[in-house]
Amino acid sequence: MKQLIDKVAIVTGASSGIGHAAARLFASSGANVIVSARRQNELDALVEAIARDGGTAVSVAGDVCDEHLTQRLVATALERFGGLDIAFNNAGIVGPMAPLQDMAPNDWHNVMETNLTGAFLGAKYQIPALLQRGGGSLLFTSSFVGHTAGMPGMAAYAASKAGILGLVKCLAAELGPEGIRVNALLPGGTDTPASITNAPDAGPEVQAFVESIHALKRMATPEEIARAALYLASDDASFVTGTAMLVDGGVSINRT
Repeated sequence: MKQLIDKVAIVTGASSGIGHAAARLFASSGANVIVSARRQNELDALVEAIARDGGTAVSVAGDVCDEHLTQRLVATALERFGGLDIAFNNAGIVGPMAPLQDMAPNDWHNVMETNLTGAFLGAKYQIPALLQRGGGSLLFTSSFVGHTAGMPGMAAYAASKAGILGLVKCLAAELGPEGIRVNALLPGGTDTPASITNAPDAGPEVQAFVESIHALKRMATPEEIARAALYLASDDASFVTGTAMLVDGGVSINRT
């Protein structure tokens, strides 16, 4: 069954990782997808891959910190496909990991701008388009870091991702009467290019540690997280709003 047949979806952070997997899954589930990230070449390859699989996608490259990008994404949805039903605000960065007292203010601001202000800007322009459709699904990628766990050196990341949860709760209360569901997806450790396990200086001990803190003793694939995003985006989650949905392999409860 194609859960998103004839729906129109925006996916940010789509050049790799969770966003890339979600864009492909949304398209294979029937959605017309507008994909965005900073790297045009990777977006072009994604659009071609979706087309080979029989789906439909267009790309709009840019930085989610740029208000003009968020406007262009919505305008593309309206002009190319006639509306907007789903927005998956997934783009984010970890930023340099350091104790707070050693963190450069610019590093703090970059993380907050990308992860939290980027989410605000996306929602600001997506909400009117969703209202025109009479409802829809607004989805954000948060994290268990800053929600169920603190990690040394990740204060900016944790603060930005915790801020998304506050944003989600308020928007869910504001927009519920209008038929718009708003949810946060909280992945555990996921094997993406941005993972700390794939950092240039990360040895096998980093991989082993990250796997060990999960109850399932492994990391997620991007496709596993994308399937959770599909659920929240689709009518299967028609009575789900305001949630912080953990898809974390048990990292939040593991003590072994």
